Amino acid sequence: MSNNWKTFTKGFIKENPILVLLLGCCPTLATTTSAINGMSMGLATTFVLIMSNLVISLLKNFIPDKVRIPCFIVVIASFVTIVQLVMQAYVPDIYETLGLFIPLIVVNCIVLGRAEAFASKNPVWPSMLDGAGMGLGFTLALTVLGCIREFLGSGSVFGLHILPETANILVFILPPGAFICLGFLIAIVNKFKGSKQ
Repeated sequence: MSNNWKTFTKGFIKENPILVLLLGCCPTLATTTSAINGMSMGLATTFVLIMSNLVISLLKNFIPDKVRIPCFIVVIASFVTIVQLVMQAYVPDIYETLGLFIPLIVVNCIVLGRAEAFASKNPVWPSMLDGAGMGLGFTLALTVLGCIREFLGSGSVFGLHILPETANILVFILPPGAFICLGFLIAIVNKFKGSKQ
């Protein structure tokens, strides 16, 4: 298996930002009340990860060590602004739902962590693959969590009603339900990883 493939796939399960590394839990718990919200947040973060890793990898030799973190934040904030403006223009309903959590991608520890740990030390192509892999792993975790919460809490998945309203368990679309679902998902991933070792 090539190093590029390993770099890309490690974010799915082995180093999944949410389910293994437990990074970015604030937007995970807050935005996954539905599958579409989770997927939208994940895709927005994926775009920022890929593009910021690309730019930081290109500029790594020109950024002085003393100011590297502020420079990383400026790069990340630029791409978050692009995402915010595009979402506001083309998907205003999702933008309104996600609200404050879109600008908060700037300080999401997944994005800054990948910039510091990987993009600032590696060439452009592997850095972009790392961003894509981590972002898609993040998106996968958010979408699965959103599907589970939406299905149990409102009887639907991606807005399509499956269960009658009498079968809904309201707690799953509330904050305690987010913690319960995330805990079970982490336990399943840990069990899966443990059985493979």
